[in-house]
Amino acid sequence: MSKVEEITVIQYDRNGDADVLEERTAPVRPPGSGEVLVEVITAGVNHIDGFIRSGREEAWADEPFPRGSGSDFAGIVVTGDDAGRFRPGHEVIGHLRQGAHASHVVVPVAALVRKPPHVSWETAGGLFLAGATALDTLDELRIGPGDTVVISAAAGGVGSIEAQLAKHAGARVIGTCGERNFDYLRQLGIHPVTYGPGIEDRIREKAPEGVTALIDNFGQDGRALAAALGVPPARYRSSEDRRDTELRLLLDDPASVARGTAQLERLARLADERAFTLLVSGFYPLTDIVSAYDDLQRLHARGKIVLGTHPVTTYRTVKARDIHEARD
Repeated sequence: MSKVEEITVIQYDRNGDADVLEERTAPVRPPGSGEVLVEVITAGVNHIDGFIRSGREEAWADEPFPRGSGSDFAGIVVTGDDAGRFRPGHEVIGHLRQGAHASHVVVPVAALVRKPPHVSWETAGGLFLAGATALDTLDELRIGPGDTVVISAAAGGVGSIEAQLAKHAGARVIGTCGERNFDYLRQLGIHPVTYGPGIEDRIREKAPEGVTALIDNFGQDGRALAAALGVPPARYRSSEDRRDTELRLLLDDPASVARGTAQLERLARLADERAFTLLVSGFYPLTDIVSAYDDLQRLHARGKIVLGTHPVTTYRTVKARDIHEARD
């Protein structure tokens, strides 16, 4: 029996901005059959969390309050399952429809995979939703050798994973971004192109033989750009398609959970093989979750923003991008 009696949870009682989130103490619910209690070490924050919290997502309109926050987490099993698949001390990565932003979670074993030893806690905690969305999108488009794919917002959480996994699959990848992210994308083997007027010509210069697929994570008229570049409609994915993919990954029926976990297992293996690296550009204590979402909403973060339940220090460090933005 676990000695944990009370846990910290982040909840909200009404729709709104990040300031509706509250840190609360709650009693531990004993795990049922096929469930385990996990101590959360890290958890990711995602844009879709904010859309849901704001009330913009109709699919969540009937979800009762109070609601939990967050879907991605990684942690250590405290109370194992009755079948012995996950035992106390096992390091795991998991996903939930809501409630991952907490000190502990009770979660079905069907939503867990073992964390590879060489995958960092920071990477593991931010892996599920961005990574599974990237995998689903690339799978649907059947990206592989011979493809030249354009990915917008290629320095962001989903875009950076898409770009690296597309390259890993054998494609040539052009990533659109701001100039300050050029060096980052070049280090990943991605060809950077700036946003703005003339983007079609800049892409054609990078891809004189044509573009075969386009993924729009930015949400600014990607369909017109895809058409101008001669990308077949079946090989274009919009930011709305991405939103639908993310909402599908948050479904908690058994079939959806099993599918999401299968993708998570692939991601963990690919991360362990260094097929991609997840840049964590912001690491915040769980208790500073409002600041983490404020950072995310500025749309300037590379990679992922992650929460930690046991940070070594809560001292706020200045980020290089903050200095860069202060000069603009």
